[in-house]
Amino acid sequence: MTDQRPKIQVGAKECPSPHSFRNKVGRVLWGVVWATLFRCSPRFCFGWRRCLLRCFGAKIGKNARISPSVHVWAPWNLTVGEEAAIAHHVDCYCVAAITIGDHATVSQYSFLCSATHDVTDPHMELLSAPIEIGDQAWVCAGAWILPGKSIGEGAVVGARSLVTTNVKAWTIVAGHPARFIKERVLRDHRGDL
Repeated sequence: MTDQRPKIQVGAKECPSPHSFRNKVGRVLWGVVWATLFRCSPRFCFGWRRCLLRCFGAKIGKNARISPSVHVWAPWNLTVGEEAAIAHHVDCYCVAAITIGDHATVSQYSFLCSATHDVTDPHMELLSAPIEIGDQAWVCAGAWILPGKSIGEGAVVGARSLVTTNVKAWTIVAGHPARFIKERVLRDHRGDL
């Protein structure tokens, strides 16, 4: 008896790239700029990196701080708000749009992954969905955000957490997968002035 199950076939003939020629050329050009001008820039050159990203179609807000080791797959799919921070070695795999809000922080070694593959498709079709990180949110070190997920305003995703569902505003989640820990309540600092 022969095995009648479908076979996985992901060669170029069976599974052509869903990306346009323009997309591929843009990513090659960006890769050269990233390796030579972005990645090698001194840490304090935030304005220079904002400028380079904007040249490739990214929407970058005033005073956004993006570290030189941040890897951006397709800058034209990236939006970063005012005063937002993206720490070293963050991977923005922005096959679909990735939006990071005003005053939001994405800490080191985090992975924002806006694409995956359909594991039920013999050709492993590419699936992409946007990621949104709300204003004032914090994605802590080493966290993974999966395609199509949103992190609400002011929410915190704990270190090394895996976000598989949307995170509500002003909550703290952690774990693998991330689960609700508690509400985030800010202290009043008006008396400190």
